[in-house]
Amino acid sequence: MPTMPRARKLWANSNLAALIIWFISALTFWILFQMLLRSSAPPSTGSSISYEERRTRLYDKLSRELDEKGAAFLKYGETSQSLSLSDLFTIKDGAVTPVLKAANPPVRANVLYMSPQYSVPIAEAVKSILSPYFEKAIWFQNSSLYHFSMFHASHHISGVPATEAEIEAEVNAIKAVAEGLCPLRISLDRVVLTSTGVLLGCWQVNSGVDPVVLRDRLRTALPHAPQKQLYDAAILHTTLARLLGQPKLPKENRITGLQFFHDLVNKLNSQLHGIQAQVSELWYVEEYDVLALALNGRMKVHKLNLGCSKA
Repeated sequence: MPTMPRARKLWANSNLAALIIWFISALTFWILFQMLLRSSAPPSTGSSISYEERRTRLYDKLSRELDEKGAAFLKYGETSQSLSLSDLFTIKDGAVTPVLKAANPPVRANVLYMSPQYSVPIAEAVKSILSPYFEKAIWFQNSSLYHFSMFHASHHISGVPATEAEIEAEVNAIKAVAEGLCPLRISLDRVVLTSTGVLLGCWQVNSGVDPVVLRDRLRTALPHAPQKQLYDAAILHTTLARLLGQPKLPKENRITGLQFFHDLVNKLNSQLHGIQAQVSELWYVEEYDVLALALNGRMKVHKLNLGCSKA
């Protein structure tokens, strides 16, 4: 009878081995099944929520900049894109004149365009609140050129020359991107004044392609573009105005700190926060002057409709 314990032991070992094999097989099946579900499921809204949170954090940081760095524009200091105010404007006898410098090679910018239907009311509100205090020490963005900078095939910091044929190929590549996208419905999250005096409208996306996704597709379409772009991939902003100097106030109301500027921004936000717009055009712009879109310089615009706008 000594064979009975041995048989029982073998039987127990075989059962244990079978159980282990079954467990490993079941675990492998579950992992593969989950991978299949994730690959076949439609994109979740989680990514858009994370993009929104990313923008919110970015806008929070921009909102703190004036307090953290001070009002550099009062000293005629640096403004956006590593350029100083003196690079962009001259102020003589109270008149502001943009300094137009040839871009060599021309800047090739991809921007989302805001139609005057939405931009004009914003521009009028900005002018009504700021004009009484700044008179000529301010540059208002042309309301017919409100735009959201997305991606540069070439910019003034890192120029990428291109022939006419190469530019035509880029336009066709961007057209293909635009045709596959639907218009954006957006809302103004807040107005921010940076330390360099740039008044920004900072937006959130309610529906349509997210700027992060759009910039990624533009990068794929423009493989020779500068690796380092000018803006955070999540940002969706329009320049509303640029403050160029001290506000004009009665002597008894002279500025002793930054509260005056915060009050102006609060007034703008109380009037503009939540305003909505639809963006249906992607522009490929050849800027022959540096910051031509901002300074009313020389440019050639290729207007491309976002495809779903035809539906």
